[in-house]
Amino acid sequence: MLSFETVHECFKYNGKHYNSKALKSFALKLTKSEQSYNKDIGAFLLLWQDQLNTIALKTSGSTGIPKTIVIEKQAMVNSAIATGIHFNLQPSDSALLCLPAHYIAGKMMLVRALILGLEIDSIEPKSSLQIDTNKQYHFTAMVPLQLENNLDKLSTIKIVIVGGAKVSSALKSKIQGLKTSIFETYGMTETVSHIAVKQLNSVSKQKYFKTLPNIEISQNDKDCLIIYAPRVSKNKIITNDVVKLHSKTEFEWLGRADTIINSGGIKVFPEQIENSLSSKIKNRFFIASEEDKILGEHVILIVEGEEVNITDAMFLELSSFSKPKKIYYLPKFVETTSGKIQRKKTLQLLQ
Repeated sequence: MLSFETVHECFKYNGKHYNSKALKSFALKLTKSEQSYNKDIGAFLLLWQDQLNTIALKTSGSTGIPKTIVIEKQAMVNSAIATGIHFNLQPSDSALLCLPAHYIAGKMMLVRALILGLEIDSIEPKSSLQIDTNKQYHFTAMVPLQLENNLDKLSTIKIVIVGGAKVSSALKSKIQGLKTSIFETYGMTETVSHIAVKQLNSVSKQKYFKTLPNIEISQNDKDCLIIYAPRVSKNKIITNDVVKLHSKTEFEWLGRADTIINSGGIKVFPEQIENSLSSKIKNRFFIASEEDKILGEHVILIVEGEEVNITDAMFLELSSFSKPKKIYYLPKFVETTSGKIQRKKTLQLLQ
């Protein structure tokens, strides 16, 4: 029997232990729930326990067209074990599932619980979470919006990993001093969750992402990160993320190759501008570009909602090439089903 067909003897879901047979029956019951997040959990648990060695996963579509990829279940097991080793997770440790099991991050929380023997509680995956503050949790995963909206409840959680979007400098400031250890993660569906982490609120803050064990990193001629993780993927994964390597195990994320703006021959990374402005603009926004007869491209700022007071003082930290030349407002951004901004489709609204 392969390891992904086994349920750890310490595994519990919402306080109850299930063996393999009981879990199948319970999963089938969840698929008939009126709550969509429970249906997703049930559907995944049934797929996890079927006779196939692989499972089809959907990418989020935040940077392109959503696609379905096929992943070895053993790769998910290996990823869960690597996370358990890195964060010293032990059988019977408590975990919280507050992400939808429709995507890889939620699925992997369930796999970690099944493989490592965690006692996992599931709650509705929304921005403001109904966390039982009378209970202590060892481990959970969130997106930045959830972290932002639940800072007052984090004292009940020992370790939080954050992924799905960049953690803004404004949010990083808010989590300093918290007892909870908070880690930003780097990964994607193709890498079966994260392959590198960076602690955001330690005394000696980590500047760069550090890879998990058995991960090799390099770059191509476009400075994009190449990942070789033989335990989760047989092939090297060539990403679209421009990075700066600081060692064989550490890298700095600069931005995405498909969003780089070339203004007068200067490479401008929208993500870095967004990070600088994150504490100054309250509305949701992002940086893009439009054609410039002299520079080729110039930076523009797209803000969601009604017009807000944006002053030149907000741009003082930016170089002349990084400073937005125009500001546009849109009533509502186009999103993926997981709430990520679809930049290209949103920009089409300006036309």
